[in-house]
Amino acid sequence: MNFADSEVVGSILAQAGYSLAPTLDEAGFVLINTCAIRDNAEQRVRHRVRELRAAQQRRHNLRIGILGCMAERLQSRLMEEEDNISFVCGPDAYRRLPDILQQVRHGQKASEVELSTTETYADIEPVRLASNGISAYISIMRGCQNYCAYCVVPYTRGRERSRDPKTIVEEARHLFDRGYREVTLLGQNVNSYQCDHTDFPELMDAVAAIDPALRVRFATSHPKDLSDRLLEVMASHPNICRCIHLPVQSGSNRMLKLMNRRYTVEWYLDRIEAIRRHLPDCSITTDVIAGFSTETEEDHQATLDLFRHVRYDYAYMFKYSLREGTYAWKHLPDDIADQEKTRRLNEIIALQGQIALENNQQEIGREYEVLVEGESHRSKERLFGRNSQNKVIVFDRQDARPGTYRKVLVETCTAATLLGRLTD
Repeated sequence: MNFADSEVVGSILAQAGYSLAPTLDEAGFVLINTCAIRDNAEQRVRHRVRELRAAQQRRHNLRIGILGCMAERLQSRLMEEEDNISFVCGPDAYRRLPDILQQVRHGQKASEVELSTTETYADIEPVRLASNGISAYISIMRGCQNYCAYCVVPYTRGRERSRDPKTIVEEARHLFDRGYREVTLLGQNVNSYQCDHTDFPELMDAVAAIDPALRVRFATSHPKDLSDRLLEVMASHPNICRCIHLPVQSGSNRMLKLMNRRYTVEWYLDRIEAIRRHLPDCSITTDVIAGFSTETEEDHQATLDLFRHVRYDYAYMFKYSLREGTYAWKHLPDDIADQEKTRRLNEIIALQGQIALENNQQEIGREYEVLVEGESHRSKERLFGRNSQNKVIVFDRQDARPGTYRKVLVETCTAATLLGRLTD
C-alpha cells in the first residue's frame, strides 16, 4: 500500500512541475514514505534519515520529508527527534505536498497530518514509479476500523472509506489498454469495501470482466468478512488469481480475543474449508504474531498446530512489537521476554519453511500458465514469472518475453521458488 501511495505522491508532484531525480546528488528533496506497523520499520527509517546527514552536509539545500504512517503517528515530534527532517506529511495530506515543498524551500518547517473521512485520491492517476509495465497496484479503499489491539493502522490511516467503483474499473481498463496484464486491488480490509451499492464481490466481478487476459489479485482479506459469495465470484472467473492472503495472527482463541480479532480458530478454519471447497487449487498465505501479551507456551503450540493443519504456502511472521497509542499499549502488558519471542518466532519460521518446501515438492510435474515478468536475479539466461497461485517460477528464457503468458512444467523446487521449463 505504501508503494501505491508513493505512486500517488509521484503524480501529485509531477503535476506541480517536479520530477524524479536520477541520483541523490541531483535531488532537492528526499521523501521517505514510511510504515509504522512495527518498531523495526520505524528504526529503519530513522537509520536512513541519519545516513542522509552526510549528503546534507555536502549539499546544504537538500531537504528531507517523512510521509505516511510514521509521520502521522509521531507528527511534529519526529522533526524534534531527527532535526535534519524539514517536514512530515500524513497519508491523507498528499495533495498539500506542492505547498509544503514551497514552504520548505523558503526555510520553513511544515507538519500536515490531519486525517480525512473522505479522501481516496480517486481522481489521481498514479505515476508508475518503478513499474515493470506488467503488474500494477490499484488502491480501492483507505483506512481501517477493526481496531485490533496491537495495530496502529486505524490511528495512522483513519476510518474506512471506499473509492468510487467506476474509477477503479476505469483505472484497471486503462492499465490493460496500456499493456499491463495484472492488477492487485488494495485495501486494509478489502472484504469491507462498499460504495454506491457496490460491494467487494461485485467490484471483483466488474474488474475481472474487463478482459480474460487481465489477471486480478487482491490484498488483504479479514477472516471475519471473507464471504462465500466472493469465493463464488472468484471461481466463476479463471483470471481472478487463486491466491488468498488470510491473516490469522494466532492459533489460540484466547489470544485472538485479546487481539480483538473478532473471530475464533473454528471460524477461521471454516473459512479455510470454504476456500478449499470453492477453489481447490487456491494457495493460502497468512500473517502471524509471536509473543503477544500474556501468550503462553500452550498458546504458541496452538499456533504451530494451526500451521500444520492449514499448511500455508507462505507466511509473514513477526514477533510482537508494542505500538504506542494502541489498545495493547494502554491496557495489556508486553510481558514476553524478547529472547522468548525470538525462540517462538524461529519455531514458526522453521515449521513454515518445511511446509512450504513440502507444498512446492507436490508441484513437481504440474504445468502452469505463467505471466512472464522479467529476468531471474541469478541469471540473464533465465526468466521468472508467477502462476495464478502467486508462486514464483524460474525457467530458461528461450523465446519467452515479459508481459506474455507461457506454459511452464515444474521440474524441481526450493522452499521459495519453483523451477521448470517452457512447454509451449
